[in-house]
Amino acid sequence: MITAKENAHAETSRHSSEMSRRQFLGAGGAAAAVLAGGVPLIIPASVRGAAAPSNRVNVGCIGTGNRGFEILNLFLKHDQARVVAVCDVNRGSYGYKDDTQFLGCEPAQKLVNEHYARQTTGGSYRGCAAYTDFREVLARQDIDAVTIVVPDHWHALMTILACRAGKDIYCEKPMSLTVRQGQAMIKAVRQHHRVFQTGSHERSNPQTRHACELVRNGKIGKLQRVTTFVGYHNKTGPGPGWQPMPVPEGFDYQTWLGPAPTAPYHQDRCLYRFRFIYDYSGGQITNFGAHSNDMAQWAMGADHTGPAEVELLEASFLPAGSLFDAATETKFRCRYASGVELVCQMDKSSVGARFEGSEGMIQTGYGGFSCKPESLKTAQIGPADQPLYRSDDHAGNFLECVQSRQDPVAPVEAGHRSASLCHLGNIAVRLGKKKVLQWDPAAERFTNDDEANRFLSRPMRGPWQIPELA
Repeated sequence: MITAKENAHAETSRHSSEMSRRQFLGAGGAAAAVLAGGVPLIIPASVRGAAAPSNRVNVGCIGTGNRGFEILNLFLKHDQARVVAVCDVNRGSYGYKDDTQFLGCEPAQKLVNEHYARQTTGGSYRGCAAYTDFREVLARQDIDAVTIVVPDHWHALMTILACRAGKDIYCEKPMSLTVRQGQAMIKAVRQHHRVFQTGSHERSNPQTRHACELVRNGKIGKLQRVTTFVGYHNKTGPGPGWQPMPVPEGFDYQTWLGPAPTAPYHQDRCLYRFRFIYDYSGGQITNFGAHSNDMAQWAMGADHTGPAEVELLEASFLPAGSLFDAATETKFRCRYASGVELVCQMDKSSVGARFEGSEGMIQTGYGGFSCKPESLKTAQIGPADQPLYRSDDHAGNFLECVQSRQDPVAPVEAGHRSASLCHLGNIAVRLGKKKVLQWDPAAERFTNDDEANRFLSRPMRGPWQIPELA
């Protein structure tokens, strides 16, 4: 139940945070000082713990589109969290994954206020503030944690600035847009002692954990081969000759682009469909692969490493000049120093991983669990085996770790290595070379192709620049 005092405090939180907002943005309203590496002029949120007021985690949700709404609803279910702010560059519109969805900042604010209103004695609540500039959320001293559920090209910048502002972070997968961005995110999280959960939620799926535990503990014998599956494109964009469209009212397109290159607006460039354009994402290799390849990394105990080589097997693209430029069909092969071969391919099964060992096979994913021999279905992890981190609720695990200051089930290093595996595959696909690319997982660079190394980072459009990503 929300008390009258809490309701009154929430309704005035936007006004009480105005000074910290000005401090964060700077006297002239420019972000350059912070983005250039200056220390934020705000006091970070206090570390959560048993002595924290009400022991609740105040959350700001940045990004309230298709997945953003799903994450928002997950946090609303937890009593130890209080969503006090939402933020999106889209005030509200249709055009997301499901054409019946009306999403954005204002619908999200309405959802939160109505949710908490049902918990008040008077049935009224207006304590959730709405913003279009994520820096205003970071400037609020009463916010402990943020969710970052925005296009991939924004993940690194928002994460690093959130770390500097003293916020803990739940960041959607894939964690980064490039390998170098992922490295910078790790540095920021560890330097500022933040709790960071990657949105690779399959790690909080008991079925996935059980399959990975069996593989990790040799229940299928010596692991020899892994096949990971990603789905095909589920949206169709305009082909060659497409024409720009006027930016709709209530949509801040320039901020949506942010550090990405300048480009004319089209409705199929933004919202859910950004994932099919390389400037903002990595196609289905990073979208679904951030789950299936993460399963593989977890089962192999590779959260701090990666493959030794990567090779393109197949790839196809839409005609040149199409808005969607990410590969429509892909297949690539990786080999690890252990000798394990991993093949990532598009498949109707959408998301999953198959593990083949010297004594059996296990497949897990959206299609369920299957194995050979059948006895593996009831196999148990024994006292001498290595159990994996147990989490049955990804958002709940994050909130618990915000309070305990422990690492969650999908920490920043794991998110980076799983995303990097996807990035390596995309680099092979985009280069189009029938060549084995040698990868040094410790130095995180290619040792036999300078052109491939140039894909490890991308320039950012000003003023969105920070030293870690320069």
